[in-house]
Amino acid sequence: MKLEKLVGERFKEKPADCVIDSHALMMRGGYMKYVASGIYSQNPALKRITRKIEQIIREEMDAIDGQEVLFPVVMPGELWKESGRFDAIGSELCRFKDRNDTPMVLGMTHEEAAVHLVREYGNSYEKYPFMIYQIQTKFRDEARPRGGLIRVREFTMKDAYSFHTSQENLEQYYDKCYKAYERIFERVGVPEVIAVASDSGMMGGKVSHEYMLLTPIGEDTLAICKSCDYRSNMEAAESIVHNDNMLPKADLELVFTPHASTIDEVCAYLNVPATHSCKAVVYQKNLSDDYVIVFIRGDLDVNETKLRNYLQEEIHPATITEESGIIAGYIGPVKLEGQVTILFDNSLQGIDNLCCGANKKDYHYIGLNLERDCGAIEYHDFAKIKEAGICPHCGKESITISRGIEVGNIFQLGTKYTKSMGMQYVDHEGNLQYPLMGCYGIGVGRLAASVCEAHHDEYGPIWPISIAPWQVHLCCLRSDDTKAKACADDLYELLQKEKIEVLYDDRQVRPGVMFSDADLLGIPVRVIVSPRNLQENCIELVTRDKVIQEKVSCEEIVPRIKGLIAELLRNGK
Repeated sequence: MKLEKLVGERFKEKPADCVIDSHALMMRGGYMKYVASGIYSQNPALKRITRKIEQIIREEMDAIDGQEVLFPVVMPGELWKESGRFDAIGSELCRFKDRNDTPMVLGMTHEEAAVHLVREYGNSYEKYPFMIYQIQTKFRDEARPRGGLIRVREFTMKDAYSFHTSQENLEQYYDKCYKAYERIFERVGVPEVIAVASDSGMMGGKVSHEYMLLTPIGEDTLAICKSCDYRSNMEAAESIVHNDNMLPKADLELVFTPHASTIDEVCAYLNVPATHSCKAVVYQKNLSDDYVIVFIRGDLDVNETKLRNYLQEEIHPATITEESGIIAGYIGPVKLEGQVTILFDNSLQGIDNLCCGANKKDYHYIGLNLERDCGAIEYHDFAKIKEAGICPHCGKESITISRGIEVGNIFQLGTKYTKSMGMQYVDHEGNLQYPLMGCYGIGVGRLAASVCEAHHDEYGPIWPISIAPWQVHLCCLRSDDTKAKACADDLYELLQKEKIEVLYDDRQVRPGVMFSDADLLGIPVRVIVSPRNLQENCIELVTRDKVIQEKVSCEEIVPRIKGLIAELLRNGK
């Protein structure tokens, strides 16, 4: 391929709307073009990268007995009504009607299509276990697309679905996929990706993991223990607190607290530590607008995912009206009236003396003892784990909070979809059973952008050779020089005959322009032919990361290039 014919313009300036490096570099390097919010066209360089990622994924899925299939992008709404997700999922699911007024959806995930494909096939225990997978375009009407390919609306994804007759067999296969994912991320050049426990969300199931690339620009918050191997998404991390009773038991007392409505203001006014305050956080249920009040220790925050999972429905921050009877800033659990769901976080358990709102403007209570003053109380985990918090695994105060990009996920779905969609098999005793499912996803475009985010410098990406758009970038300086041009042309032909992927730049441009474009394209091996080096019968060989910079004789250049490519492939660079 000659660079002068490569579709996709490269430019020096950083686009104003690109807030993360990978987005800016991939736009500057001509990898993709913006079409609409969260929707991009891929130019040849990016398509070559994603094609290589897909091939690595295929090889690893095939190695664990996966069978590639292809589901439709457009599905009838009736299929999603079978699973119950047609109405349960919000506006991120794109719904429309065809010319016959039939409800249809654009696939954002394909559990329903997978069950539909195999529910007649999987009618006997003798067919199990099996796994099917696809690499397909999906559409999720994401509310806040950002970061180029990191969070988009239209995307390509590998999703796999396994079917099993026992929990033991599902767990065994889940472990196989877990390890296959580790191999995939190592092969594409990001071995630093880690697996964390996660919340299953709309997917269902009880066991799930996300694969995260740790980076400050990540949109997911992770809890990681420095003392053991505990790693979890913030949404799924259990919050554990140990309460010390720094204040003695006291009678419940109403106190005038003028103009003090926030935790900081109240605690300062009453001279009480935040760990001895009872904070009220108010939500409303999406479907009914009914109020939900979570009482939690004043120094902690509510984990809304835990709350949604407990309520089994969507919520939003409350708009408190006069009719509700709720006094914003002064809400407390004592004599709280109205049609309100009241919940208590574990963090309040065992504290003898708390301050809280009195449900009366400008007044709070001190001396609150929940068991004494509110009767029997059920406590649940609704809090976010925090920095230096207690590790749920080893019990040490060693939690660190990090950011990460999710590049893959795996779920144990159980019978959520097979039961709702009526997929059954006859077991070896002749009884009807529902098969268990596993689900395994990787976003291809997001993975490409994540590799760029992990491996770049200020000049451009540094692509690992396993997924680089080309293996060699051949630069001919001074293509107007007859000898240099002839040498570069011959080398281009030789490399192609050796089946080496080469991009050839023989444009008559300044060296600075040529090298700037080469940096933006991030090809791992750069070969430079110039009149000056040819005077010494040499050709310059440089790796994109600048680790190797050497001059090689013209006679030895092709064997040296082949050897370097083999070395980079072995080392995963």
